[in-house]
Amino acid sequence: MNIKFVIYGLVTLTVITDVFADEAVAVFKWPKQYKAAVSLSYDDALNSQLINAVPALDKYGFKASFYLTLSNPNLTTNIEQWRQVATNGHELGNHTLYHPCRKSISGRDWVMPYHDLDTKVISHIRQEVLLANTLLHAIDNKNSRTFTPPCGDFNVSDGNYINAIRDSFIAIKGYNPQYDPKFDLLLMPENVSGETLIAFVNEVQSQGGLANIVFHGIEGDYLTVSDKAHNELLQYLAENKDRLWVDTYSTIMKYVKTEHGF
Repeated sequence: MNIKFVIYGLVTLTVITDVFADEAVAVFKWPKQYKAAVSLSYDDALNSQLINAVPALDKYGFKASFYLTLSNPNLTTNIEQWRQVATNGHELGNHTLYHPCRKSISGRDWVMPYHDLDTKVISHIRQEVLLANTLLHAIDNKNSRTFTPPCGDFNVSDGNYINAIRDSFIAIKGYNPQYDPKFDLLLMPENVSGETLIAFVNEVQSQGGLANIVFHGIEGDYLTVSDKAHNELLQYLAENKDRLWVDTYSTIMKYVKTEHGF
């Protein structure tokens, strides 16, 4: 069985084909009459998310996942607002303390040497990730959550660190090899139209999967998507709420986990 999906990187579009899907999970069904699920998530604790994304989501009654970089000074300045975001039913996810990435990858000149995953070891990054969980608990009083790897990087100097932290999370955004690949279909948009966002959702629906849309800035900050495109997507999801399940990544993956008996 072939699956085609798209991943938007920081700048360019990559198309990945011929992904194998285990026929044993082909009978998976979403709850109620839903044909697919949509996880709207927002990385790095950016101000434009509080200003533009949260009010738009609340207008349509959608619950989303916000992956906070705990060292971001904007988090400290707006911590009560982020606490209210959680109180209103949105998920606060783990995006590490310092947003470490692999500096050796092209275009990563902005990565500071002391946040370079290429120089870290698994035990080090594991401590950082688990400490971030403790700090998140101080904000939302939650004991279970999900994780999004900064830059989509999984490896440090001595191997894959995700395997060392997996047991501490319900799921890892974009990297759950124990499940069918259709649950890890991922779009990281930048400067795209609402039409492009909607097309991605429809492609995932055709596969009965989970559309993971990982936003950063909304009409501001960086890796920006316009307020117009964002709202066009939300309106489309609201108009199709009978067949598209929009919820936090945590809630959706708890359902997937239960259905697979994990």
